[in-house]
Amino acid sequence: MSRLRTSLGTAAVGALALAVAPVLAQGAAEGPGLGRPATPEEIAHVDISIPPSGENLPPGSGTVAAGAMVFAERCVACHGEAGAGGQGLTRLTGGVGSLATDMPVKTVNSYWPYATTVFDYIRRAMPLDAPQSLTNEQVYAVTAYILSIDGVVPEDATLDATTLPQVEMPNRNGFVNWYMHEGDGTP
Repeated sequence: MSRLRTSLGTAAVGALALAVAPVLAQGAAEGPGLGRPATPEEIAHVDISIPPSGENLPPGSGTVAAGAMVFAERCVACHGEAGAGGQGLTRLTGGVGSLATDMPVKTVNSYWPYATTVFDYIRRAMPLDAPQSLTNEQVYAVTAYILSIDGVVPEDATLDATTLPQVEMPNRNGFVNWYMHEGDGTP
């Protein structure tokens, strides 16, 4: 009896496939008929990547002082005072110069090779409970504040599309540089 059921089941699946194949072929040529093409404005809204070179950084600027205020309001709950982490909080600062030791501390300031990617990450993913809710000015400011804590930028720094790509991160040369401008070999 089980062979008969198996044979009937196989025959039913085969018949269904033969019946549906023309419909599927027609749909594949025309598409599934769902949704619509994204508009250029919709694409621009999500195409916000900033490479190490800083190309496509948005207008705006932010100071360390303004960043400290935004950090206190929007970031301290997850990252602790001055980004020091602790008690289940994610550490952002400290550890500069520790990567070659027996106890490396990988933080934004000690590990990340480019300040522009710090900006990119904050802009697209932070704060965790409301990603992409910070203005460009707030993102520049928070980036400046975080980088100032370990002296990567001075306490009176103002970051913008011109100054941010010029920031030299402590671990800039700690990675294989996969991103280079064509022809001149510079990041």
